[in-house]
Amino acid sequence: MTEPSATGRPARRPVRIANCSGFYGDRRSAAAEMVEGGPIDVLTGDYLAELTMLILWKARERDPGAGYAATFLTQMEEVLGACLERGIRIVTNAGGLNPAGLAGRLGQLASRLGLAPAIAHLEGDDLSADLDRLQAEGHRLRHLDDGRPLAESGGDPLTANAYLGAWGIVEALVAGADVVVCPRVTDASLVVGPAAWWHGWERTDHDALAGAVVAGHVVECGPQATGGNYPFLDEVVDRRPLGFPIAEVAADGSAVITKHPGTGGLVSTGTVTAQLLYEIGGPEYLNPDVVAHFDTVRLAEDGPDRVRCHGTRGSPPPPSLKVAVSYAGGYRNTMTLVLTGLDVEEKAAWAEQALFDLLGGKERFDEVDVRLLRFDHSDPPTNEQAIAHLRVTVKSADPELAGRAFSSATTELALASYAGFHTTTPPTAASMFGVYWPAAVPIDVVTQTVVLPDGTRRVVPHPPSSGDTGPRPAAAPVDTAGLGAAPGDEGDGEVAAGGTVRVPLGRICGARSGDKGGNANVGLWTRDDASFRWLRRYLTVERFRGLLAEAASLPVQRYELANLRALNFVVVGLLGEGVASSTRPDPQAKGLGEYLRSRVVPIPAGLLEGDRPPGAGRW
Repeated sequence: MTEPSATGRPARRPVRIANCSGFYGDRRSAAAEMVEGGPIDVLTGDYLAELTMLILWKARERDPGAGYAATFLTQMEEVLGACLERGIRIVTNAGGLNPAGLAGRLGQLASRLGLAPAIAHLEGDDLSADLDRLQAEGHRLRHLDDGRPLAESGGDPLTANAYLGAWGIVEALVAGADVVVCPRVTDASLVVGPAAWWHGWERTDHDALAGAVVAGHVVECGPQATGGNYPFLDEVVDRRPLGFPIAEVAADGSAVITKHPGTGGLVSTGTVTAQLLYEIGGPEYLNPDVVAHFDTVRLAEDGPDRVRCHGTRGSPPPPSLKVAVSYAGGYRNTMTLVLTGLDVEEKAAWAEQALFDLLGGKERFDEVDVRLLRFDHSDPPTNEQAIAHLRVTVKSADPELAGRAFSSATTELALASYAGFHTTTPPTAASMFGVYWPAAVPIDVVTQTVVLPDGTRRVVPHPPSSGDTGPRPAAAPVDTAGLGAAPGDEGDGEVAAGGTVRVPLGRICGARSGDKGGNANVGLWTRDDASFRWLRRYLTVERFRGLLAEAASLPVQRYELANLRALNFVVVGLLGEGVASSTRPDPQAKGLGEYLRSRVVPIPAGLLEGDRPPGAGRW
């Protein structure tokens, strides 16, 4: 501990922070696997997403004592004793809407096991009871995408949670907490907090904090950093259950991403790049404690299944906190009709017309979404290859109209419609759906409180912000020589020599996509510089819209991250009013990137796998 760190204090060894959950419902055995698989210092778990908050709200409506991720208790029953014995701290956002309730239940579990952990929890994110007051004070909670004030939403908010930062976690750990139960903190805070505690960072150590944000973003989704949802299947040779990721965060904020030995999957610059691009917007990644500039992140192999993230620059955080509001949007229902064999489009048109004639017209509903999903083939060798689906979704404020009235009318067509009529499900009742409303409030209207193991309540000060326009650090140098001369443009010498070949875009690039509220992001990256030079020039917003018909009339934002050989596209409004209300078959846009990779485009022959130098196709 004598070598000086970037912060000027004596450096400690890197802190090993392990993830055991990427969402509510992830592999329950992961906590035990991470504790028993090798040495770690901190065990974290991320359980929350926008949709999860609605799920927890429904659970709390049934039982006022609920509202947290109950599976966390099952995991703790298996590992709490070992963690206390080995000095492993536990930090989780499983508290959801009821962190005090989960802390209490965990204390009861520990007592039953004969254990006595020091348990702290955080409060202050829940603004649901303050919305009327905040709006009366002039905070209009405008939608971050279209600027509408919350008062114009027409909805009655169910949840409203500010995204808290990491310093409440730090204070709990400094006070000796063995377990810190968090509500809605940012995903990265689960790593930033332990790293700041371990290394003694200050609120103004922006570069170190930004590096920890990067590490937290990489590991927050569990095995998505270790080969899960990774497009280059040939690289994922070991397909045993994938290991969960570990971030070894150093005193300067740089981090090595790795996994326990003997676990499936892999950690490579490719898998880490994929996760860095997941659910982001522009290169400036805002967090409550720092703005991490993703266009400064550099990646380097550090041995087998080890990737070093370094060079990340940070700047002061914004003067506001993001707030996720959800409100009841009404009721929805979906019925799927199966169409087989010939005349699929005519059969679909007949069924649609007949259904809404029975229902009195589409205008009775608030929203109607009808999609013909074609899975059928010409001269199909099997019955299954002859089918298509007509997927009909309706929304209404009337639960009966969207419920049995709709689904039973669908069934009434069974003997009075097209040949081969049947549905994938029996008639069902409608379900309530929520609408996601992203907004922001000034940081000074949110009071974060840490409840320490001895019951002491302490207000957690916010870090100093930069104001709306803080100075932006210069990006780390990137070799961009020739990036503007893209093979594939008319007159390009490389193309003239080899021409182009129409092949799927995924032959030369990977993709990772996901949801950002009502928006979808698609990050695309290449495995060599020449391919990125082409992709950077070729894939304009206009060409992107041409490949993704759904985006033709929507705003599309395009960002470059040359240090990662990557482009990121954000399609505003593709998912409507958020995952819970989206009528797309893929409401979270998980498959959107793979769809884009399947689109056929003219690619210079010299960039394709067989014509590249040895090793150019691998990271």
